[in-house]
Amino acid sequence: MIYIDPPYNTGNDSFIYPDKFSESKADYEKRVGDKDEEGYMTKDGMFKKNSKENGQYHSNWLNMMMPRLYLAKNLLRQDGAIFLSIDDNEVHNLRLLMDEIFGEENFIASIIWEKKFSPQNDAKWFSDNHDYILCYGKNKENWFPNLLERTEAILKRYKNLDNDERGVWTSGDLLRKDVQKAGLYTITSPKGNKFNPPSGRSWRFSKDKYEELLKDDRIWFGIDGNNVPRLKRFLKDVQDGIKPMTIWKHQEAGHNQEASQELRKLFDGESYFETPKPIKLLKKILKVATKQDDVVLDFFAGSGSIAHAVMDLNKEDMNNRKFICVQLPEKINEKNKAHEAGYSNIANISLERIRRASKIISKELNESKNTLESKITKLQEEIPTDETISEIANLKTKINQLNNQDLGFKVLKLNESNFKQWQQIGGKDAKALAEQMKMFVDPVSKSATIENMVHELLLKSGKDLNSRIDKINDIYKINGDELVFILEKATQEIIDSVISEKPMKVIALDKLFKGNDQLKTNAVLQMKDAGVEFKTI
Repeated sequence: MIYIDPPYNTGNDSFIYPDKFSESKADYEKRVGDKDEEGYMTKDGMFKKNSKENGQYHSNWLNMMMPRLYLAKNLLRQDGAIFLSIDDNEVHNLRLLMDEIFGEENFIASIIWEKKFSPQNDAKWFSDNHDYILCYGKNKENWFPNLLERTEAILKRYKNLDNDERGVWTSGDLLRKDVQKAGLYTITSPKGNKFNPPSGRSWRFSKDKYEELLKDDRIWFGIDGNNVPRLKRFLKDVQDGIKPMTIWKHQEAGHNQEASQELRKLFDGESYFETPKPIKLLKKILKVATKQDDVVLDFFAGSGSIAHAVMDLNKEDMNNRKFICVQLPEKINEKNKAHEAGYSNIANISLERIRRASKIISKELNESKNTLESKITKLQEEIPTDETISEIANLKTKINQLNNQDLGFKVLKLNESNFKQWQQIGGKDAKALAEQMKMFVDPVSKSATIENMVHELLLKSGKDLNSRIDKINDIYKINGDELVFILEKATQEIIDSVISEKPMKVIALDKLFKGNDQLKTNAVLQMKDAGVEFKTI
């Protein structure tokens, strides 16, 4: 699933919208502003105000969204769905854009979320109390929402007024909205009252089917036995949950004030964001759209709400969803309280929110384990019966599930390559070419670190960033025997130990063999004899 809460186009937001694509990257950077000392675009150059007086007010916002939505579609699995939060400013345009990218046939729902629960009496016209959440599928026919748990209000509708041994039930209309000849007959109540379907309607069932239902005690005539007949529907016979509806009230999906309060609890009384999304809202989307081990992506991460929601829901249902959050390092105004607290950009706040939420959830998991362990201790003190033995086993399973909850995460930042990039020499400047070749005696850039090189080579080798990385005796093993990096030093002992591991491929820095051509030659031959692919860079 992908969930995004993009910057709303209110005339006050700052976001990137490159509107000219025929120029080079260097030209573009010159046009929109210089980079800062860390290589990031300056706020004035990169994050543009989109004023409502701008003649391209809507176009600019849509230009920012369009390429990201095309990427989102490519990233989604065939049975995946995307949810987009938006307000009245762009919901109409966003719907058209999504129809173009995902296809009108893949539109699933437009959800109304009650973001405020009290009237805004200072509003100029209407009190704006809702936002929209658009839902599209990659392929609608491959995606279906999960059933949601019934609320207490729904469960209260099921009662057992006649002490039926089949359990609680509710009653439904016995009439059709049209006329079927088989449904035109007279029903007589236990007290002798006769009922016929009104004009233009008929009974839902044929006479024979009705008699069958009556015999099975599935027709209800009211407590006094003389009311209009209705069909008894038992809770045990209906679906194990309810279909999600398109109106989400604040009681079930949270509200803006609740979201701000959640941030204040984490950040010592400060919210830092004007309109964060509540955890309850995001957990509801997750319940609708994800299963046990699904991956959730948010490429407008903001305060990191989706990561918090994923970890919190995993704690509740013992599943193992994973999250990927992407956030540009947009600089924070120096007058902002977040900047005063030491956060230089939005991504820093996102990370800190995930760290703090993780610590709180870890504490809650430990408290749950302690509670379960106490229950086991009490049960073990009782006389062992089949029931207590089964309950102890069940509690131990739950403790094991709690122990398996993974609250760890990796932080990756987009950066320059750790290896020097070859620059094409114009014309026939032999001297310039010779100078560049000297530089590539050691292709590792001065700013490179071993950890960064490991991850860059991991990606360039086609491996997943979640691959297992083990450092053993100056070598880096990737996913066991799939790949080995030699990046720190090269000796015959290290070469022998690598070959003994029988990896599929080995990558080493060429500079490690400097002054020892014999070692490099032996390494090449030994790797070849062992059937190991060997490459130096």
